[in-house]
Amino acid sequence: MGLERLVRPASIAVVGATDRPGSYAAETLLNLDKLGFPGAVWGVNPGRREVLGHDCVPTVADLPVAVDAVVVAIPAAAVPDVIEQAGARGCGGAVVFSAGFAETPAGAGLQRELVAAAARHGLPVCGPNCNGIVSLHGRTALWGDALAPSEPGAVALISQSGNVAVNALATRRGLRFHTVVSSGNQAVLAAADYLELLAREDGVGAIALYLEDDGDTALCDGMAACVDAGVPVVVLKVGRSTAGARAAASHSGALAGDQRVFRELIAEAGGVWADDLHELLELAKTLAVRRPRALRAGVTSAHGLAILTCSGGDSAQGADEATALGLALPALAPSTRARLAELLPAAATVGNPLDYTAMIWGDSAALGELVRVVGEDPAVAQVLVFYDQPPALDGATEQSWRAVREGIIVGAAASPVPTLVSSTLPELLDDDAAWGFAQAGVPAAAGLRTGIRCAAALMPIDREPAAAGQRLREIASVARALSGPAEQTCIESPTPVGDGAWLAEHDAKALLREAGISVPAGRIVVDEDDAVAALAELGGPLALKLSATAVQHKSELGGVALSLEREQQVREAYRRLAPLAERHDGHLLAERMAPPGVELIVAAGNDGVVPALVLGLGGIWTELLDDVAVVPLPATRERVDRALRSLRGAPLLRGARGTDGADIDAVVTLAVRIGELLVQRRLATIECNPVVAGPPGRGAVAVDAVIRTLAVRADGETEHKGDQS
Repeated sequence: MGLERLVRPASIAVVGATDRPGSYAAETLLNLDKLGFPGAVWGVNPGRREVLGHDCVPTVADLPVAVDAVVVAIPAAAVPDVIEQAGARGCGGAVVFSAGFAETPAGAGLQRELVAAAARHGLPVCGPNCNGIVSLHGRTALWGDALAPSEPGAVALISQSGNVAVNALATRRGLRFHTVVSSGNQAVLAAADYLELLAREDGVGAIALYLEDDGDTALCDGMAACVDAGVPVVVLKVGRSTAGARAAASHSGALAGDQRVFRELIAEAGGVWADDLHELLELAKTLAVRRPRALRAGVTSAHGLAILTCSGGDSAQGADEATALGLALPALAPSTRARLAELLPAAATVGNPLDYTAMIWGDSAALGELVRVVGEDPAVAQVLVFYDQPPALDGATEQSWRAVREGIIVGAAASPVPTLVSSTLPELLDDDAAWGFAQAGVPAAAGLRTGIRCAAALMPIDREPAAAGQRLREIASVARALSGPAEQTCIESPTPVGDGAWLAEHDAKALLREAGISVPAGRIVVDEDDAVAALAELGGPLALKLSATAVQHKSELGGVALSLEREQQVREAYRRLAPLAERHDGHLLAERMAPPGVELIVAAGNDGVVPALVLGLGGIWTELLDDVAVVPLPATRERVDRALRSLRGAPLLRGARGTDGADIDAVVTLAVRIGELLVQRRLATIECNPVVAGPPGRGAVAVDAVIRTLAVRADGETEHKGDQS
């Protein structure tokens, strides 16, 4: 399904064409005229022969040519027929402004009809319930809202929210767009489709992605296309994922069922995560600027930031924000300090941040030399200059500010490392000034904190694009394997299990043991005497616990008895637990208790946008500590090891404060095998909590385990979080 004709149309038809002020159809026609769209435009309206200077025909079927783009601005009930006509006529695609589809329960059927009509003809459709597509480079506006023409830029925006897209187009601060897509309900085309197209578009320097749902595995392909093309992507994901009641029954569902899996997927793609809309746009604007100079040899080994300002207060704030983000502000080399001392007034103190004082404000040559000298410091990978411009400057004041801009630009051109400008307050970044900086290869961000965030995003990273693209495709392959048609029963269990069902713990342990994952020695006991016999067979201390498909958190029900070493203790525990097992249609599982060690959670799940491994510390305190790392599957030993060492509690694994530490190698082996088992046996969830890791060389054992099978839909596909049905 090619999108080129829709996004870069040579001809357009507007269905529902009218000259009624404020209507979506009228605004579309006016926007096309304002941008100077060079192609042919027709209206479609059976009651009109002409609208706003454009010829009208009664229906799409009556169009004199199969237009590239059909804009649909009519009530929802008539939209599926128009999509059918557009497909049959051979049109290139459609934008559907109309609301009243799956965003409301009553419109779900209409959306299915729309999708079916588009599928019959392979017709790409943007929306429904969207604001459309603007391509400033192509002077195209399939856009139903007011639009002010501006110079085309290098930022592309894909937004599920129409209002976000409208507001973004209205903002200034040096932000110029290449293409804006308001994707709406994404019934046919989703963010991934636009990503793949925009990654290939000439002039796109960065893509801002605003999402309200997780999407599906195709997002991996879209992100991979951007990685391959060297186009950075900034992502703002709003709302929390809902992993569903079945996943919430596990600790891992609560820990990774929010945005963690999605966020880690973006990190795998080298994408940048934004925390709000302002940050999304400023980061994309910053990353879209192409620096005219190559970095100096070896600069990628430096990761230091240097801050230049004329205010001591700004210096302190900049240092605080940089520290909060983990950005290094290295001490400047003696040779750098000596040269700066020659350039600066006596009142200035050489340091990083560098307060060059207001005494040289407006001195272009001095400022340019400061930027160059600091950029040449061997520890500096990037220079950030704070620059505030009040509105409505004129006369000598304007000349002074212009001199500052010119000095920064000259210094940036001479510096061997990138230079970034940031205002301290968002409103103090003038639009024309910021655009001038960008055209000179100097990104300009609005607001001090956002400027520091942009500096962090611009820091050189050790990443091989080809490897990142391949990794994303591997993740997508695993996700599709788990969501494709079920070819065989996922597991064989002594206890009958249905699709999407939880296994009793003894069945889960049997499956883990079969896969080579260490679990405690144990067996089901059928009566009190058998439990005593198990103590003799297995040795103590013994654990006796409820094992039932209906119970995942047995501790909360009092379904566990621990440290049983004498016959009488075993008998008393059995008498207490047997009625509980009967009530839950379960069994009692006797196991030899594992020696003490570091307790972790190791889980794999298919409840996020892609299947992922969840690793963390805590045992029964897992959710309270909330110290987990997420690794999308497939997970190699290297990635799992890196994730474990990234935990806040990682010192416990290494043996902090005189402790023995943990057998990290054994934990890595166990975790990798759990990830493989989820995929190989087509499972929905495997959670081992706790995994008890002994000292180095002593191994790791899954003391408790729950497993859930994949649910199978009526069409034979398996359900997972990424499904859009």
